[in-house]
Amino acid sequence: MPKVLVLFYSRTGNTARLADALAEGARSVRFTEVDLRRLDDLAPPSAIESVPGWQESRDQLAQKYRTLESVEQLAEYDALVLGAPTRYGVMAAELKFLLDQTGPLWNRGALVDKVGSAFTSVATGHGGHETTLWSIMTPMANLGLIIVPPGYTDAVMFAGGSPYGATSTTGGGSVAEGDLAAARHQGKRVATVTGMITHAKSHHHQH
Repeated sequence: MPKVLVLFYSRTGNTARLADALAEGARSVRFTEVDLRRLDDLAPPSAIESVPGWQESRDQLAQKYRTLESVEQLAEYDALVLGAPTRYGVMAAELKFLLDQTGPLWNRGALVDKVGSAFTSVATGHGGHETTLWSIMTPMANLGLIIVPPGYTDAVMFAGGSPYGATSTTGGGSVAEGDLAAARHQGKRVATVTGMITHAKSHHHQH
């Protein structure tokens, strides 16, 4: 049974909504086991308290989503779908911090031939959608993951998201339905391809 991890950092809840849609899409594929986890803030309590609404949003997210216990857990999954909002056109520090701890996993090839896919949310139309997605997929390539983007493999991809990964322009404060549909499709595609790969691995074809 393919195991998919949808792991995200979210500050206001928009990236979390995309993560929910991705998990929903992945679960729609038979026999797929999906875990949905969040990464906690790196900012100190004083910074969180100084921004209106941040503490409330954090409390709500903490009630709804479990955090990842350790970076070692990544090796337990067949697919890693990683998401974070943009920070100046690259992934937020919370996700980068996690990826920077994968050295021991890289060293022993623990993530090689697992599936990787990325998603993000951005406040403005040209604020770094593609560069942020590529900033997540670049470490994936280093770790030997098989990167599975949504591409234009379904008509919903012409209404929202991007061929590189689910994304949303959230300056208005919410995630558009077209973007959620694209995220669901990406989750379904990741789960489908992961099923193909785990099936092939289980057969160890003899020459």
